[in-house]
Amino acid sequence: MKGNLETKGKKAWVDKMLDKIEYAGNKLPDPITLFVILAGLVLLLSWILSIFGVSAVQPGTDNVIEVKNLLSQEGLILIVTQMVSTFTGFAPLGLVVVTMIGIGLAEQTGLISAVMKKLVMSAPTKLIVPFVIFAGLVGNIAADAAFIILPPIAAMIFMSLGRNPLAGLIITYAAVAGGFSANIIINSIDVLLLGITESAAQIADPEYKGRATMNYYFLIVSTFLIVIIGTWVAKKFTEPRFGTFEGKIEKLEPATDLEKRGLKWAGIVAFIYAIIIAMTVIPSNGLLRDPETGGFLDSPFMSGIVPIMLFFFLLPGLAYGIAAKEVKNDKDVAEKIFKSIADLAPFIVLAFAASQMIAFFNWSNIGAILAIKGAELLQAFNFTGLPLMIGFILMCAFINLLIASASAKWALLAPIFVPMFFYLGYSPAITQMAYRVGDSITNPITPMLAYFAILLSFAKRYDKNIGIGTLISALLPFSVFFAIGWILLFAIWFFFGLPLGPGDYIYLK
Repeated sequence: MKGNLETKGKKAWVDKMLDKIEYAGNKLPDPITLFVILAGLVLLLSWILSIFGVSAVQPGTDNVIEVKNLLSQEGLILIVTQMVSTFTGFAPLGLVVVTMIGIGLAEQTGLISAVMKKLVMSAPTKLIVPFVIFAGLVGNIAADAAFIILPPIAAMIFMSLGRNPLAGLIITYAAVAGGFSANIIINSIDVLLLGITESAAQIADPEYKGRATMNYYFLIVSTFLIVIIGTWVAKKFTEPRFGTFEGKIEKLEPATDLEKRGLKWAGIVAFIYAIIIAMTVIPSNGLLRDPETGGFLDSPFMSGIVPIMLFFFLLPGLAYGIAAKEVKNDKDVAEKIFKSIADLAPFIVLAFAASQMIAFFNWSNIGAILAIKGAELLQAFNFTGLPLMIGFILMCAFINLLIASASAKWALLAPIFVPMFFYLGYSPAITQMAYRVGDSITNPITPMLAYFAILLSFAKRYDKNIGIGTLISALLPFSVFFAIGWILLFAIWFFFGLPLGPGDYIYLK
């Protein structure tokens, strides 16, 4: 069976590169510690810069912004008295917790796993590759669960078809990881990033309000682009590389009668729910339209997309659980929701540290001044437009090799780049989209992503001698061609000035 690198020289080169990335990444502190350190640095900088009277003039106004010393009596009182409200008011916290109540129940009852298995197993043999890639993209509605559920399922399906399970494993992992910012369904990552983007944009415009759908049009087109590119890479590189599987063949069990029954009732409930929501939105006088203008973009539907998503997953998840006998009473429902929320514990602690750091950054005015000065510098060098955005994408892609957490990276970068690009006339929606492209394209090849180690353990089931170098060499073509295709799509979108989502454009209106 193929699977090792072609030559010793190539293997040594890949291993050396990976060793350096892994060494640098392992030297970084935990994201929580990183935010604590950054918070301390912001406090120290606020004191030093205030002594030197650092300031900037806000573009379009005569308003002079000065650095505020947070180590003064006034600053310390602000920190102590606002610490709790800063945390509870951190936008991503409430948005993610509410969304995950619904998604978590759907995951815990087995609905998401059953849907993924059904989707992939029902695919025609000739279309199995695009189907598993599409399933990987859509599977991101379950956030990190897709990394654990889908690759082993795809591997067993490939094996049952007489194809190498390692190829199925690699292709699906590349789709889930590399296509993290492509989907046809608004999900928790959209909600999470919105909260961070909105908070960052309010440094430049305190009245700014964002939408979870701000990148939706681009994400839909990206989904089909990634399916096409991923299918081509799989057939051109991945499957020929791994060749024929020579081990023991195992069959993936088809859906049980209970799973089929659960899927049937989940589908019925989802359809009824979709009809009810459509009836409140499609008519010009619908209940979730703007009550004054009858508009859609600023309607209660758009501002209430998070609770709408909550019930879109919660109700079918509950229906599946009851029909499949995964849920017998209300205690079972509560227990499954509790477990899904418990899984958010690391994020909640991270949110506390991040919320304090971002608040310090805002209160000190360092973020606003840095954004203004940075925008002035970029204008002075005439570095704007598409080259600026592509440079930002590539920078995010490189940082992703060292810090894999999408939310942690964006919480670090957004307070600087969202207002900076805002002052250059670019909307927060395009800045967020550029970040999402950069964050996604190197996801398959970064060893810093926690699920890379899990991928390696899955792979060892089929080849006990397989190593990191083999996995990276197989995943690298996906990252390279995802990057080329996605940046080209971004360039076309930028050139024609297409809307990124409902009511969200490249430039500020």
